[in-house]
Amino acid sequence: MTPDPLSRRAACPACLRAQSACICAFVRAVQVRAGLLILQHPLEVANAKNSARLLHLCVQDSVLAVGEAFDPVALDTLLHAGGRTPVLLYPETPGAALALDGAIAPEGLRIVVLDATWRKSRKMLHLNPVLAALPRLALSSMPASNYRIRKAHAPDQLSSLEAAAYALGQVTGDMASVAPLFDAFDGFVQQQAAFVPPDAARTRGA
Repeated sequence: MTPDPLSRRAACPACLRAQSACICAFVRAVQVRAGLLILQHPLEVANAKNSARLLHLCVQDSVLAVGEAFDPVALDTLLHAGGRTPVLLYPETPGAALALDGAIAPEGLRIVVLDATWRKSRKMLHLNPVLAALPRLALSSMPASNYRIRKAHAPDQLSSLEAAAYALGQVTGDMASVAPLFDAFDGFVQQQAAFVPPDAARTRGA
């Protein structure tokens, strides 16, 4: 175990959480044909209710990078590594390019997830023009979220893990391959619900 700089308690080197709140038991190995890049806002790193780290640990070959304003060259490398075409998982926005369904094989795609509140995600797009210019992949008609440990503004407002799972299943046409992600998330939510009183849930974003 390595020391946790925030709590000074022993932390798991894999999930980076305190040993008493380790989430590694919920990790389910998932291999998908599309790539996954998670760009996490710094304010989400220490949020115990955040699901991005679990998502990263589950999805093989996924990449998680923390930052708000990224170096343009480094960001471009992350987006296009392996010759993949990046698409931003984000609601439809007037003037933004939309991803073309079926135009590119899953093996050639990289789903980019912004792990941040909606307000912070908009700031990340403003500070990183290359992200704002990416074609958008918007989810629609999603079921209600199981993210009961954080308050949502709408029933279909999903956690980063849930949204990424649906996006990966959508672009690959194989929801069965991402089903273990929902199992992992259920275990994670149950663990966190035991730690947090129901009236202490905070408003969530992405």
